[in-house]
Amino acid sequence: MSDSFRQMLRALPDFPDDLPGFDPAAAPSDPAALFRSWLDEALAAGVRQPHAFSLATADAGGNLSSRMLILKNLDDDGWHFATARTSRKGRELSANPRAAMNFYWSELGRQIRVSGAVVHLSDAASAQDWEERPSADGSVNPEWQLYALQPTEIEFWQADPARHHIRHRYQL
Repeated sequence: MSDSFRQMLRALPDFPDDLPGFDPAAAPSDPAALFRSWLDEALAAGVRQPHAFSLATADAGGNLSSRMLILKNLDDDGWHFATARTSRKGRELSANPRAAMNFYWSELGRQIRVSGAVVHLSDAASAQDWEERPSADGSVNPEWQLYALQPTEIEFWQADPARHHIRHRYQL
């Protein structure tokens, strides 16, 4: 049973043959500009929810957890996301204010990893984010918190059908 499952997994295709190219030497010095460019390409290619990412956090004891979220903004404060302060991720960020994001666009063979410290954004920004949600109903949620991940490292990864994958890392 496990051999057939392993064989089935090994037979699954990895990436399409017609992946975009990427020349790290031509990458902008600002990783946010490269992210925006890659996001535009993902949108043009029809990638569903290209603003979705996996957020990994850890509690005070180092126990890890990961879940999918939506990028809310990207500006000088950092890479924005939100949750209730009382949620598991909110409690973990309170105990250990560091996180890692991972965007993955299989159609383009692209992945972007972002890691660093996480800070609370203002109460006003958090309230505005709550009000702008698609399911907004006019209610107030004092537990809602808008966060910004302030990266210390960002890595752009481009798959290659010949398995000569390209990595471009920014240390900030």
